[in-house]
Order: sequence, then structure tokens, then C-alpha cells
Amino acid sequence: MPTKHPRHAITETPRVKQALDPLREELNGERVDLGELVVLGAEAKLAHLRAHSEARAAAARQLADMIRSGEVKLDPARADEAKRAWLPR
Repeated sequence: MPTKHPRHAITETPRVKQALDPLREELNGERVDLGELVVLGAEAKLAHLRAHSEARAAAARQLADMIRSGEVKLDPARADEAKRAWLPR
């Protein structure tokens, strides 16, 4: 059927089958709505990524606070070395 929307093909690999089989069993033969699964999965993945990002930001703020308060002693030479090793050139 013609559409203006992108189409996607999903291959039922062993991992996909392993995820879908219990759902199929629970649905008692009803059709699995793959569109709904994609939406639910995308929402769950986004929530996971945001939570991870928020946790990293909180850890960075906590470390910065510790450095500012003097709780963590910094070695400027080692800090500069770490910065050069991790920042893109």
C-alpha cells in the first residue's frame, strides 16, 4: 500500500524471536502490533538514555562541588594530562 511514511523491515533473529515468543503466548494468538512495540521500546530507550545522562551530569556536578570545596585535591599537571588525553584534537 502506498505511503509517504518510511517503511521498516524487521528480521526475526533468534534474539527478536526470544523476546516476541512470550508476548505471543500471553496474547493467545492475537497479532503482535510491531508498531506499538517500536513506540514502547523507543520511549523506554529514551527514558534510559535520559536517566543515564542525568546521572552523569549529577556525578559531574558532585565532583565539581567536591573540587571547589577543597574536598578533592587536584594536581594541575595530571588534570591537564587527563584533559589532553580525553578531549578531541
